[in-house]
Amino acid sequence: MRAESARQQRLLDLQAIDTRLGQIAHARRTLPQLAELADLEGKARLLDDQLVRSRTELGDIQREVAKSEADVQLVRDRAARDRARLDAGTGTAKDLQALQHELESLARRQGELEEVELEVMERAEDAEHDVAELERGRAELGERIGRLEADRDAALATLAAEEETVAAPRAGVVDEVGEDLVALYEKIRASSGTGAAALRQRRCEGCRLELNPVEIQRLRSAAEDEVLRCEECNRILVRTPESGL
Repeated sequence: MRAESARQQRLLDLQAIDTRLGQIAHARRTLPQLAELADLEGKARLLDDQLVRSRTELGDIQREVAKSEADVQLVRDRAARDRARLDAGTGTAKDLQALQHELESLARRQGELEEVELEVMERAEDAEHDVAELERGRAELGERIGRLEADRDAALATLAAEEETVAAPRAGVVDEVGEDLVALYEKIRASSGTGAAALRQRRCEGCRLELNPVEIQRLRSAAEDEVLRCEECNRILVRTPESGL
């Protein structure tokens, strides 16, 4: 292929644009905030699952507390009615004696139920503490995630602005390079990531290898408009004033 020297020189400008655009794309994919966010979001999901379980457990225990309180209250109410009847002294001596025995039995039953109630209430307090700690940790984690998301968005906005600036002249450079040379450049770039490289001090800037004397001689004898290729990396090799030929 043949192309004027000026077109080949502009190919280096096109490659510089594409190289920077590639760097920006890489920076976008590898923002440090992304990895940290993924880690924190994973922890947030685990905390959310723990919160669901803890809140469910707390709800179950609170229902136990309510039942225990109701059971104790039933005994208290029965004892209050019996005590009122006993204090009134109505009924036979046998009835009053039966009421006294029942009050003693109710007192024992109330004591047992109150012990159960106290144990359930202690469990409820522990469960409430666990839920509160999880909620506090989840809130702190949410704040950290929010700050990281803001940092990520700011970094992405900066990259997007630079990308727009860098890409702005690309279409014009492509037109100056020409359709035929751009097609070859894009084909090479698709396989190696870089389509063109400068020749400086007898070294290909693409693969960073110094050309051997035989290759140097071949390049020296090539026509000025001949499109050269590096034998090592196959990229388009653009001669420059610093080529050392």
